[in-house]
Amino acid sequence: MGAPLVLTCGDPAGIGPEITIKAWQALRKTQICAFTVLGPYDLFQKLLIEADLPKPQLVASMSEVPEVFGHALPVLPMAPVDNITAGKPTAANTSLITGSIERAVNLCLSGEAAAVVTNPISKEVLYEGGFKYPGHTEYLGVLTKDQKPPYDRGPLMMLANSELRVALVTVHQSVERAAQSISEDRIMRHALILHGALRHDLGIENPRIGLAALNPHAGEGGAMGDTEIKIINPAAEKLRAEGIDITDAMPPDTMFHKEARDHYDAALCMYHDQGLIPVKTIDFHGTVNVTMGLPIVRTSPDHGTAFNIAGHNKARPDSLIAAIKLAREISDTRHAG
Repeated sequence: MGAPLVLTCGDPAGIGPEITIKAWQALRKTQICAFTVLGPYDLFQKLLIEADLPKPQLVASMSEVPEVFGHALPVLPMAPVDNITAGKPTAANTSLITGSIERAVNLCLSGEAAAVVTNPISKEVLYEGGFKYPGHTEYLGVLTKDQKPPYDRGPLMMLANSELRVALVTVHQSVERAAQSISEDRIMRHALILHGALRHDLGIENPRIGLAALNPHAGEGGAMGDTEIKIINPAAEKLRAEGIDITDAMPPDTMFHKEARDHYDAALCMYHDQGLIPVKTIDFHGTVNVTMGLPIVRTSPDHGTAFNIAGHNKARPDSLIAAIKLAREISDTRHAG
């Protein structure tokens, strides 16, 4: 068994603390998934007492986590803050949220943690606090920019469940800007990252990639747009010349049903909703967000902060549990390789 995992606190006013506790309850007897959470000790103590569960235990280092995990939630403490109220986010917590992410990354880079699992954040709230990145994916890329991963560099966002994996050529952009951002180089770079991730992180020896079109009916021979003819298919042809098993542009309305999915290991989609709608529709609660192409392993639940239900004990931990298990699997696969 490798080093334990580290969870960030996410936005403490969201459901992150609640689902962290529920994930610990579900996994506490499974040492292989042992983790600690970075966050304010008082917050987790309050929530655990309210749930009639054992108090959390402070740990000073990752090496203490496996011994503690079976009987108490291990907490690596962050500086306490006075502005945590469930369902009421505030930009005053920005330094706690971003500090938790940065510290988790450093624990992974040092080898003390096997992987980081990030709890949900609200980008809108962080922007108010001065956060300058589009989201987790881009921030993690900056925090690890001087390190080299075991394959072509990312970051690349992928959503995965037991039925479908989708990666994205463009992420947090408007549809208009995303369409303008698509280029041969960008498709090729992201396809190479995805190919490397499928091999080195998921253990798929000969990955097959299904490439999504941008336009309806894959452009219908140019009648509905020529991005496929001018950009997407030429990129695919060059990738095949490099030994990558990738299709030409496939119509998105016919590439996600069961029979179509049997012909590829992951889909490379052109923009955010094109990929996230099918994967979340197939299995919303079991889908995991994975950042590929980083020198560290990072996974996350596929949902947001859910401020509307925070503090009501209604949040489901399924996606976080799946993220923890996948983080362990990817870390083990990397080390085995």
